[in-house]
Amino acid sequence: MSDKFATILQAARDHAKQVIAPRVDAWNAAKTWPRDASDKAGKAGLAGLYAPEEFGGQGLPLAEGIQVYEQLGLGDGAYAFALSMHNICTFAGCGYGTDAFKEKWAWDLTSGRKLANFALTEPQSGSDATNMYSRAVINDDGTWTISGAKAWVSLATEADIYFTVVKTSDAPGHKDMAMIAIPADAQGLSFGPLYDTPSYNFLPLAEMYMDKVVVSEDNVILPVGQGLQGALMAIDIARVSIASGCCGLMQAALDTALSYSKNRKMFGGKNLDLDGIQWMLGEVATDLEASKLLYRKAAEALGTPEGPLMAAHAKRFVPDAAVKAANTCTQVLGGMGLLQPYGLDRLSRLAQMLRIVDGTTEISRVVIGRALQKRAATLPDLPVPKGFGEIN
Repeated sequence: MSDKFATILQAARDHAKQVIAPRVDAWNAAKTWPRDASDKAGKAGLAGLYAPEEFGGQGLPLAEGIQVYEQLGLGDGAYAFALSMHNICTFAGCGYGTDAFKEKWAWDLTSGRKLANFALTEPQSGSDATNMYSRAVINDDGTWTISGAKAWVSLATEADIYFTVVKTSDAPGHKDMAMIAIPADAQGLSFGPLYDTPSYNFLPLAEMYMDKVVVSEDNVILPVGQGLQGALMAIDIARVSIASGCCGLMQAALDTALSYSKNRKMFGGKNLDLDGIQWMLGEVATDLEASKLLYRKAAEALGTPEGPLMAAHAKRFVPDAAVKAANTCTQVLGGMGLLQPYGLDRLSRLAQMLRIVDGTTEISRVVIGRALQKRAATLPDLPVPKGFGEIN
């Protein structure tokens, strides 16, 4: 591990313990994104993890940068998720944006002074990204006019710019898709009511509406024909990042259960001395170690032909393990695990949320199933018994 990578991981760990964990309940009560906290994250180098150093980023490879969310997840998984999406957009803008876009936005994004987020899903489409109604039309002066709606936009009303995937014609398919960055102050951009999300109310989520929004050609991040490919790559990075954050969540749940059960007296001893408690928490510990290995291997595969499948494996297994871990650790505390000060109810809800965002675990199963079909086609046939009356 390089000194720089170790420093960034320690900064993320400190941010989780000193900034996120002590304040997350107050953030949820206030129902407001903690801009002062994300400003501190930017100053700590956590807002431009993959962006080139020439634009103020850390220049970390994906395999290293994604491990930051495991540390942030110790404090809160929704906060880690929001920063992961900002980092993906910053990576895209600094890597693929026009020179004019980089000059205007790059340094503000890598420093965290301005926040970015991603808008792909639409109200009627969910995980079916090709079923898209948002349209962008090029004008005679080179500008683009965009109309449509997006759903489940995180940092809604809070981000300074939204990396938005749109179609540029009515033709079916994805060959006409582009990714265009829409500044928050663009005329015609608005948001619906914030979703009511009890365990992560500090993270604003809402629908985003584009009513003849006009943006400069400088804001085209991925040109026509590359929008879906770029979006799918962003989703793969997001899925592995979510798995990383889930590992932090699992560690936080396990540590809570250990801290409680080592002192809870029952049946003439401490809870942690009971075989049943050790077995329950031992299973959580094993799932956590397996999850770390899986998401890190998936992070290393990003950008290779194996990347999408490995991202699907990580998104399928790790959030499910996190849900199980949070529920098991709640059970270890008994009735006390239901009380808000222990935080396990929040972790259980967060784990369920992380199973769903950026592709449900069922969508990951679809990706894995298709890969299995392709592998099956390469294998020799084995004889299958014939049913009565079947023709040979």
